[in-house]
Parts: sequence; C-alpha cells; structure tokens
Amino acid sequence: MTQFYKMTNPDRRTQGNYQWPEVGEWAEVGKRARKPLKDSDLCTSRVLHVTDSDHLLDWAKAELYEVEVDESRGIVVGDNKVGVRRARLTKRVEAWNDRNLRLFAADCAAHVLPLFEQRYPDDKRPREAIEVVRRFARGEATREELAAARAAAGAAAWAAAGDAARAAAWAAAWAAAWAARAAAWDAETTWQRALLREYLGLPKDGAKK
Repeated sequence: MTQFYKMTNPDRRTQGNYQWPEVGEWAEVGKRARKPLKDSDLCTSRVLHVTDSDHLLDWAKAELYEVEVDESRGIVVGDNKVGVRRARLTKRVEAWNDRNLRLFAADCAAHVLPLFEQRYPDDKRPREAIEVVRRFARGEATREELAAARAAAGAAAWAAAGDAARAAAWAAAWAAAWAARAAAWDAETTWQRALLREYLGLPKDGAKK
C-alpha cells in the first residue's frame, strides 16, 4: 500500500486557501462525479492533491501529514503529485520541523561542497556558512551570525569563476539561506531523498509502509 503525504501551510491550509479538515476527517470533492479521473483533472480543483515521499521537496510547506486516500472514488497519478476525490489526513509528521530541515539542507550543501573547494581550496566561506547553519539549528548560533554567514557564502558563490564551481558555491549559499530547500541536482536526487526520509523517520523505500 502506497503511503501518501500532504504539505500544507499553517492550520492545514493549501496555497489556494483550501483548508483540509481535522486529522481523521474525510475531505471530498466532486461527490456526485462518477466518471474516471483523467490526466487533465490533475491540475484542477476537481481533485485533492497529495504526493509521495520522493517528491516532498517539490511541495515544501510548513506542515506535513500522512494521508489515506480512497482510491475507489478515483485517482490520477502525475509526475510529482497524485489527484484523488476523497482523502483524509491521518497523522502530522512532527519530524518535519525547522531544526531537521536546516540540518538536512546543510548536509545536502556539504555533499556538493567539494566541487567548489576543489577549485577554490582557500575559500572557506561556504563551509563556514554550512557550519553556522548547523549550529543555529542546534540553538548554538544567533540569527545575526546566520545572516552574516549567508551573506559571506553568497559572496563566494558570485565570485566563483566557471559554471560548475559557481553552481556548487551557490548550492551551499542557497542551502544556508533557505534551509527548507536543498540544491536539487539530478545526481543528488536519490541521495537527498534517502537522507530526507532518514531525517523524517519515513520508510526507506519511499513508498511502502
């Protein structure tokens, strides 16, 4: 059985300001609809949108919930989301929090940092920024220190010459600045997904539970 998830803004609200019911209560759209769902329904208000653990970062928002879907009422599967007519939130994933996401982003930045340091071994600004992010997540650094490290890492990114080096430096700076979103290089995707599932305590295969 596939485990689905829903990302929402605070109070279970979506980007379109739809509010999902309380945990355990069913949400439903198109109660009278009987025709099978089509691909063209996926990006409309005719379905409720959920996703799987492989695509959580595509929809990163404040709250994360496990979801049960009623496939008998219809389901349509897209590249990074799933549309259903009936579903309910079953559990808040408490591990989706500021601390874990900052640490996750720092790990992702550190994973690609060698690309920058190979070319600029004497420039320690991105590495220092990553360490400040980790210390801030643990409550050991101030917001002022975080802002200063972010600015320094950003300066290093723009000063780097060459596309690969610039991209690597920007990955580190971006992670430091926007902790909930990791640099998504194709070669890193599988590693990042596995790491995120580890931080959140989700099944390792990304689908079953």
